[in-house]
Amino acid sequence: MLELRHPQLSLRRQCALLGLAWSSLYYRPAPERAEDLQLMRWLDEPYTATPVYGVRRMTAWLHGQGYEVNHKRVARLLRQMGVEAIYPKPRLSQPVASHTLYPYLLRGVRVTQVNQVWSTDITYVRLATGFVYLVAVMDWCSRYVVSWAISITMDVAFCLEALDQALHQGRPEIFNTDQGAQFTSQEFTTRLQKGGVRISMDGRGRALDNVCVERLWRTVKYEEVYVREYQSVWDARQHLARYFAFYHGERLHQALGYRTPAAIYGGGGRTPPLARAKKSYGGPDTKLILPRKWS
Repeated sequence: MLELRHPQLSLRRQCALLGLAWSSLYYRPAPERAEDLQLMRWLDEPYTATPVYGVRRMTAWLHGQGYEVNHKRVARLLRQMGVEAIYPKPRLSQPVASHTLYPYLLRGVRVTQVNQVWSTDITYVRLATGFVYLVAVMDWCSRYVVSWAISITMDVAFCLEALDQALHQGRPEIFNTDQGAQFTSQEFTTRLQKGGVRISMDGRGRALDNVCVERLWRTVKYEEVYVREYQSVWDARQHLARYFAFYHGERLHQALGYRTPAAIYGGGGRTPPLARAKKSYGGPDTKLILPRKWS
């Protein structure tokens, strides 16, 4: 909204008219410290293996690896990563005033059809010099990832992008999420309601309510993220696109009778296209390369 070479208004005056602090015009956020990035890398793998570890166990584990950090720093980094330990929390029945709560609709429900239940979640993905967040929309019956997107910030915009891509391909009967700020936002729930989709939300502290996506994250991290060293956001996009192509069309799932998600979701035919990731932050702004047809 600021015009750098305005013929009449100086930048200081433009900031005053917009109600912006003059210093914010030149502010550049400091990059993540290398030590914090290394600690986050160390925290990611044990959390994926043992998500019941809380802040103090994670702190003790880091001490055992030779990192002298206190629990406050570990708690801050875990919050930044968007993860927390799985444990029963007190006062679970208390409503949160900031958003509308929806009941959990999947207790006792047998999922037997494609597009009966979709769910979504966000996970942390490390880079060589930073990190990104990955969101995915999954069909429970087929384990098919209907859409996915990545972003350098954990805001609602890239979640809406993944949701729009998914709804463009089909409509589930029930859409299940956790109670994160992205999924309880008015923009997110309104899109689902306009599409005639019933909204289901996990109970607070009940990660197993969304267990299918939790298993997806474990698979993606151990089979793709941990065996590579993503150098940039663009690099992560390209490799994740290739992995999801493999995951859909070639990886056999024991829970599916050793068939692929694409075979179940698409009935053996051509699968829906992958969702385009969020626009580049430092890389070319192009669409992801779609996988070739699978036989």
